[in-house]
Amino acid sequence: MRFYSTNKTSPSVSFREAVIKSLPEDKGLYFPEEVPELDFLFLETMDYYSKVDIGYEVLRHFCSEDIPEDKLREILEDALDFEIPLVKVSDDIYSLEMTHGPTYAFKDVGARFLARCLGYFNESNDDEVTILVATSGDTGGAVAAGFYDVPGVNVVILYPTGKVSELQEKQLTTLGKNIKALEVDGNFDDCQAMVKKAFLDKDITGKMNLSSANSISIARWLPQSIYYFWAYREAPKKRNLVVSVPSGNYGNLTAGLLAYKMGLQISRFIAASNVNDVVPRYLQSGSYEPKSTIHTLSNAMDIGDPSNYSRMQALFEEDYKEISGLISGYTLNDEQTLEVIKNCYAENDYILDPHGAIGYDALKKGLGKKETGIFIETAHYSKFLSTVNKALGKELPLPDFVSDLMKKEKEAVRIEADYEELKAVLLS
Repeated sequence: MRFYSTNKTSPSVSFREAVIKSLPEDKGLYFPEEVPELDFLFLETMDYYSKVDIGYEVLRHFCSEDIPEDKLREILEDALDFEIPLVKVSDDIYSLEMTHGPTYAFKDVGARFLARCLGYFNESNDDEVTILVATSGDTGGAVAAGFYDVPGVNVVILYPTGKVSELQEKQLTTLGKNIKALEVDGNFDDCQAMVKKAFLDKDITGKMNLSSANSISIARWLPQSIYYFWAYREAPKKRNLVVSVPSGNYGNLTAGLLAYKMGLQISRFIAASNVNDVVPRYLQSGSYEPKSTIHTLSNAMDIGDPSNYSRMQALFEEDYKEISGLISGYTLNDEQTLEVIKNCYAENDYILDPHGAIGYDALKKGLGKKETGIFIETAHYSKFLSTVNKALGKELPLPDFVSDLMKKEKEAVRIEADYEELKAVLLS
């Protein structure tokens, strides 16, 4: 399998090259030259497959030329080594809980898969690799945990000051060793723009091996498609499935759309957004109009110009009619999000985080009589405990797995949203 740039002017590359290089020189994103259609028998008999079996059947088409079968299975066994339960929340609405990994967020699968791919590719290479990544919330913690103390790999994480939760910040600023956190005086789009610029700066790429762990990375993005096959396997009713995806940079949603293109029988998708609603507005009008980021309670979705929009367009060959026929948009503001958390707990005894709340409400308000809805619960509610407490009107106890982390000292370098400052840090 070869991978081309969504901007279509950089040369195509192998999976290994795409993973190591991360970003094409023409500023596009890597995308597979072919989207394989999975075997009908596999799709019909997934109930008999484990998560690792499903992951292997999905991903082998993209990386078999660079990763042998036994190694790919080994990587997947490690990356998927936690529960991903499908939990009933209310009538015909289920939560796919991506909250049981080491950093309690859906980013764990992709970050762990990428870390182990890079570790394998780096086995015969004495040169160090620097992972450069921007985060709006959960990516930073997942990447930090996934690459922590990995030999030959250094990690630099940019995050916007005051715009991630306290727990998210602790996860990416307290590990030390090969993990360095940069607290940027700006928003996520500023962080992401600086990261992309660094990958195209020959002053930097000529002196260090730079790679990314954002969803711009093909190895962060592709394994997210596994969730959707797993959700389908676990669904009690497999007809008329509707999947609602809390969306910020749109890597998770486009991974679900990739699964659909590979043959997974999902009836439709919902792009569940906060007021940073560039894609829902596009789905309504056909016009893509990025805007300045607005800070919200669902901070991981505070992105005004999502990178993976280009992959969405590539999947559907820019056919707006097909895209808007399969995907609908849904938007909630902060006040409405708090109300959803409150009502869901009162009605179902289920605690939503602010991102999952938007995905859940999209189904509650828009699910048809013969449809079954699944929303992605993207992070454990304890990451947003002050918001959840405000919604519920009471103080929930801090879970045991969080309390020790919250006692650790933050270590971060403060920089302006100025590329030259980032460059100086990287070259120091």
